[in-house]
Amino acid sequence: MPDRRPDARTAASDLPGGAPGATKTRAAGSRRSFLGWLLLALAWIGFDQFTKVWFDANLMYGERWNLLPFFDFTLVYNTGAAFSFLADGEGWQRWFFTGIALVATVVVIRLLWKHPTQTVLCAALSCILGGALGNAVDRVLYGHVVDFLLFYWQDWYFPAFNIADVAITLGAILLLLDEFLRWRRERRQREQS
Repeated sequence: MPDRRPDARTAASDLPGGAPGATKTRAAGSRRSFLGWLLLALAWIGFDQFTKVWFDANLMYGERWNLLPFFDFTLVYNTGAAFSFLADGEGWQRWFFTGIALVATVVVIRLLWKHPTQTVLCAALSCILGGALGNAVDRVLYGHVVDFLLFYWQDWYFPAFNIADVAITLGAILLLLDEFLRWRRERRQREQS
């Protein structure tokens, strides 16, 4: 009859810190999580670039395809940041915003590396990373960002944007959600103490 008593390895895995191999397993899992978050960012970049190339090839500059009473596909170029901020610059803003995207990339990758198991935080960071790099690719290659999504109502227009902007906005919303969830956890812990 087989011995069903826990052996030394099983007992060690129940202790804080786990078995000797548990640290390696956690490290490998963390690396896989980190790579998964980078792949998500890469997916955002790919989708963003695909849509920009498609709209740039199929619409004339300024052309609009009406889909809904409040939404059109269009083709415009933005040399500035969100809402055309600094679009009237002399061209320096291209490299300024590219530099900001590169610094943000380093910071975000470091945070993803340090916290790969924090799902909401890492999802937010991956979205922001993908969006920032998607727009940075445009700035480096073309000197402007390709925008093609246009929402409006009668005479009011929201500035045109793209998939990278959607990713950045989604990332910001997820960051707020992560902060709210963290605040709630801490509040519950204080109440239980």
